[in-house]
Amino acid sequence: MKTLGIIFSNIHERDIPELTKVRTLASVPFGGRYRLIDFVLSGMVNSGITNIGIITKYNYQSLMDHVQSGKNWDLSRKNGGLTILPPFSDESGGGVFNSRFEAIKSVASYIRHSDADYVVMADCDIICNLDFAPALAAHEKKGADITLIVRKKKVNRGDHERLIVEMDNDDRVTKTCGVEGAEGEHMVYTDFMIISRRLLLYILDHSTQWGVTSFSRDILAKVNEYKIYGYQLDGYCVAVNSLADYYAHSMELLNPEVVRELFYKGGAGIYTKVRDSVPAKFTDTAKVTNSMIADGCLIEGEVTDSIIFRGCHIAKGAKVTGSIIMQDSVVEAGSTLNCVIMDKDAHVLEGRLLSGHPTHPYYIEKEGTI
Repeated sequence: MKTLGIIFSNIHERDIPELTKVRTLASVPFGGRYRLIDFVLSGMVNSGITNIGIITKYNYQSLMDHVQSGKNWDLSRKNGGLTILPPFSDESGGGVFNSRFEAIKSVASYIRHSDADYVVMADCDIICNLDFAPALAAHEKKGADITLIVRKKKVNRGDHERLIVEMDNDDRVTKTCGVEGAEGEHMVYTDFMIISRRLLLYILDHSTQWGVTSFSRDILAKVNEYKIYGYQLDGYCVAVNSLADYYAHSMELLNPEVVRELFYKGGAGIYTKVRDSVPAKFTDTAKVTNSMIADGCLIEGEVTDSIIFRGCHIAKGAKVTGSIIMQDSVVEAGSTLNCVIMDKDAHVLEGRLLSGHPTHPYYIEKEGTI
């Protein structure tokens, strides 16, 4: 079946303003050498979806630099492949869109020119290794109008924009509602949706007439009007709703079982931009325990339970514990870091003592110096 992928690069970015101040959510670094968009983009490609549009909004220069022509995902093609979609909406007078629905409406012509049977719409803040093929097969078999990909999780205040989904024994959705006031485990919508291309265009074409301005309120809540089904995700799947979430899920990568589930599930890998650089170098003064060290690093000090991105320098006498050090950052001699997130090209001078907490990690902005 022919499928068009649509990725929203910026939805939920206000949840982690520290990391999205200078970049869009899709290009937030993760796991030593990846960006958040790599997970959903790789999942689509591994599922045979090779016609993908990425809707942009603000600060997307780093995203364009990362995905480029899509070559690293085998999406550099004459027909289809990867398309960067501009952030303009007719609904907002030619300015940037203000909602998810405005965003998808602004690219209606792109969707109209596709010959796909189905459209998969996805956000970038979900980290998982998802094969969309079984969900698409279930969608077609059930004759669904819409299929929502869901996961079971314990809801909390940080999930204020997620939907709780209730389903019957045949997985047909009987109710959707917000998480406000809910407690305990529920099926939660991941913001991954499968919809018939013709139905999507029909909704977009009639949205003004019908007063449709929101998917969740005006479409997904109408479970008696549309045949909406749920498809449950199994395995490792987490959402980045805050800086604390980003820290916690990054630290989970130090668990080998999580790494196997996320990066090697079913033989389907996660792809990213290739950067040719030398291997990491460890001097005789280096001491590394339970950490991820990317290529191009120079490690002379102590690193424990940490994730060190490409091209970083941990100087002799420096101690880094439970921290995330992003690309090309430097920690000089005699400095001690605990529960710290250093953004790209940041610099900690000699003899500094910085400490945060897993629920509130100490953050150093991009190109910042302490």
